[in-house]
Amino acid sequence: MTPFTVPLTVPQTLRPVLRTATTDYYSVTMHRRRLEIVPGTRTEVYTYNGDLPGPTIRATSGRRVVVRQRNRLDMPTAVHLHGGATAPGDDGSGDATIPPGGERVYNYPNRQPHATLWMHDHTHHMEAEHLYRGLSSLYLLTDRTEAALPLPRGRFDVPLVLRDAHLDANAQLVWTMDDADNRTTLLVNGRPWPRFEVQARRYRFRLVNSSNLRFFLLRLADGGDITVIGSDGGLLEAPVTMQHLLFSPGERLDVVIDFARYQPGTSVVLQNLMGPGPAEQVGQVMRFDVVRAKGRDRTSVPQRLRTLPPLPTPTVRRNIELRMDEPGSGGHQAYIDGKVFDPARIDTTIAWGSTEEWTVTNANAFMPHNFHMHLVQFRVLGRNGAPADPTESGLKDTVIVWPGQSVRLQATFDTWRGVYPYHCHMVDHSAMGMMANLKIV
Repeated sequence: MTPFTVPLTVPQTLRPVLRTATTDYYSVTMHRRRLEIVPGTRTEVYTYNGDLPGPTIRATSGRRVVVRQRNRLDMPTAVHLHGGATAPGDDGSGDATIPPGGERVYNYPNRQPHATLWMHDHTHHMEAEHLYRGLSSLYLLTDRTEAALPLPRGRFDVPLVLRDAHLDANAQLVWTMDDADNRTTLLVNGRPWPRFEVQARRYRFRLVNSSNLRFFLLRLADGGDITVIGSDGGLLEAPVTMQHLLFSPGERLDVVIDFARYQPGTSVVLQNLMGPGPAEQVGQVMRFDVVRAKGRDRTSVPQRLRTLPPLPTPTVRRNIELRMDEPGSGGHQAYIDGKVFDPARIDTTIAWGSTEEWTVTNANAFMPHNFHMHLVQFRVLGRNGAPADPTESGLKDTVIVWPGQSVRLQATFDTWRGVYPYHCHMVDHSAMGMMANLKIV
């Protein structure tokens, strides 16, 4: 289809079914739906409450959220709050599934700072296909630190959930494991190559890479500045001006773009400079159409956004190796420390309250990976002995690990005890075995 012919849609905000003094209660149902992705056709997808992506939950630090998830699909599901600090039974990972026709209640205490979180399926061996077919939605957590800043808000604070898809001639999703090369239809909030009308003023965009495998390298077509203000675990300490944005599946970037520098009537394309796929398909993501601003823009990006606590001295250091069978090798499995995932096996035991430094190495020669830890937000200390990228200077839960590269991370395990997974968040790779379990005791 021709790019920029459909308007961007913004996920609806889900309303609580009940509010008490301490808690917001929500109800979500997983369905199959046939939605219009390509104009004039209907594509079968899996949805939360009938939408792609599902509706957004807006939460506040210190205020509990309870979500009743009903499964009306014909296979088991599990809902993981990616980036959330939750008890093991509410993590939504592994075998804690919701059977077809069943339901499960998830409790989210929100005892963590503001962050752009998201929810997605995590059913063992099925997570890759379920995410690909649509089971994802946003969970935006705010707090007093974020709310006090003069950043764009309301309709000028816009989530952009990016992903790719392989659609056949009838506009149906084609699912094949590890099929990155053919997923060349780019979607933003479920819409292919959309256009979005913006006023000539500042906008905040919450970028979420919900793809299974695709990395995005984004830039404005005119090379204009993009101000990065946050990543996975919330705001950076200070804004960073960039012309390019690189992020992998599961990662989030929080940015501000000032469209006041464009004359009304101007259009600017958000480009993607990274494959796989032909540039005429994957080289453009969406288009911003600038119109005259209505009223004065009183927002700004402060030079100080937040203060992160100092890094404690780690008490334990570990080495973690990611590897999968390279294309052409004849194998189709993926490994952490040479082992395929076994949900009954504990791979790493951690003392509650400890701070650990992990060196995560990609042992592949050609295949990139990334690394995601459940429960904790970590700090990225460096790559191959060099400093981390400035956009990685905040709190993270997912990080890129290039072939042959080692990344040092530091995390403190002082919230919940229990079993949690860590894995490559190129979710086809995790479904192929690149996942392990840690136990906090």
